[in-house]
Parts: sequence; C-alpha cells; structure tokens
Amino acid sequence: MGRRVFDVGEKPWGDNPPFHAPVFVVTHRAKDPLVKEGGTTYNFVTGGIEIALEQARAAAGDKDVMLGGGADIVQQFIRAGLLDELQIHLVHVLLGNGTRLFDKMGPGHIRLESTKVIDSAGATHLRFRVGGYAV
Repeated sequence: MGRRVFDVGEKPWGDNPPFHAPVFVVTHRAKDPLVKEGGTTYNFVTGGIEIALEQARAAAGDKDVMLGGGADIVQQFIRAGLLDELQIHLVHVLLGNGTRLFDKMGPGHIRLESTKVIDSAGATHLRFRVGGYAV
C-alpha cells in the first residue's frame, strides 16, 4: 500500500486491522515494522515498488498479493506493468477533491478487460484484467 493510505487508515483500522497478514507500505521515510493484533505487521519499504512487491511475494508464498492503493501507488504499478487485476469499489458519493485514479498517466492508454461487476445500493464493484499500459 502507499504511505498516504497507511497514514489515513492506520488509526481507523485500530489495533486489529482487517489485513491479518504482512503489509508492505511503500514510502520514502524509513520506519521500524509496526506489529498489530491478528497477524498484521506493517513493513515500511523505502526501495520502491519492485522491492515492496518482491517482499510481499516472498511473504505470501503461494497466495495472491494484493495492492491497497491510493491513486499514486496504483499508477506506479500500472506504469511498471506489475498489476494483473484491478478492482475498483465505486462508492456512490461525489467528492470535491482528491487524487484521481487515472490522472497523470501520460498520453498512453491502459487496456482493461471487464471480468465482473457487482452493483449494490451503496457501491458498484468493478473488476478488470489489466492488459498493460501502452504509450
């Protein structure tokens, strides 16, 4: 996950965050691991997204690795070709500001293949296979 998501979420997630697995926070600020209840340990990775992904894969073994983003970290993974699938949880609230998910991606395009849509009263859940980023 990106540092901004960690900074915003850490307090609301509390002492027993929902992850129950190691979490690798991509950041420019080094920090000792932060151990929480339920198996969540926040590991702060200063070497970039590739190093964070390598550490996450090693910790996951044969399980999937998930990227919890904000827009900036998602954009970095897409541009690097390191994202296989994208899930967007679109909450039915319009906000006046924030970072746009696909802003600042440059002149290229992202090839997405829709694989699942779930609509509910409060949110729409979209799942895409990422076919790559082309300039």
